[in-house]
Amino acid sequence: MSRDARWKALLELLVERGRLDVEEAAADLAVSAATIRRDFDQLAEQQMLVRTRGGAVVHGVSYELPLRYKTARHASEKQRIAKAVAELVAPGEAVGLTGGTTTTEVARALAVRGDLSSGSPSLTIVTNALNIANELAVRPQFKIVLTGGVARPQSYELVGPLADGVLSQITVDVAVLGVVAFDVTHGAAAHDEAEAAINRLLCERAERVIVAADSSKLGQRAFARICSAESVDTLVTDSAVAPETARRFEEAGVRVVAV
Repeated sequence: MSRDARWKALLELLVERGRLDVEEAAADLAVSAATIRRDFDQLAEQQMLVRTRGGAVVHGVSYELPLRYKTARHASEKQRIAKAVAELVAPGEAVGLTGGTTTTEVARALAVRGDLSSGSPSLTIVTNALNIANELAVRPQFKIVLTGGVARPQSYELVGPLADGVLSQITVDVAVLGVVAFDVTHGAAAHDEAEAAINRLLCERAERVIVAADSSKLGQRAFARICSAESVDTLVTDSAVAPETARRFEEAGVRVVAV
């Protein structure tokens, strides 16, 4: 197992359990205790965890795993979701993409669609995500509009009043939201209030709103509300969604696409 893969696995275990000891982590990852101690020390230097005697703990209950360490989580589900979302976009439309691992996969799915390989432009992409803009900027058939703002290192997203200024001047046909939680009662949400504010404004500027979220995020709550369930036109999720959960969203007026 490479160091990067090991670090991803360690951080995911830490988020799930809140605390890890060296021997436990070594057994889980089938590596030596000395290797885990070095990993913990190096991750602590990067402020990714807090070192304790014999192990490590997360920084706190609101700990948010940076985007670069999330990419392997529910990967196959996210790719299926992304392909289904991309199929809901028509050539020539203006598409708003928030940051996140699932929306990054949506951007990649749009990039390989054969009917979007030419045009002037074939799509207009509006995003506050630096990584998405970077991936799509090499596609000359896409017009890329990147908001201003201050970068959040956890999600590569631009937030703040500079981003507000751009979004208030435009409209999009569809906004695709990546969320950390989506619930019928509490709506779509993010961990960070500045990120949620930008996503909310993008929804307000959109003709229709799509939430792209794997089933683990459904029925969950998070700190910062983006929008109500009634503001969402379509939820694209994976086939593991509970029938009762899907039914509740549909009763709230949300079309549910499970892939």
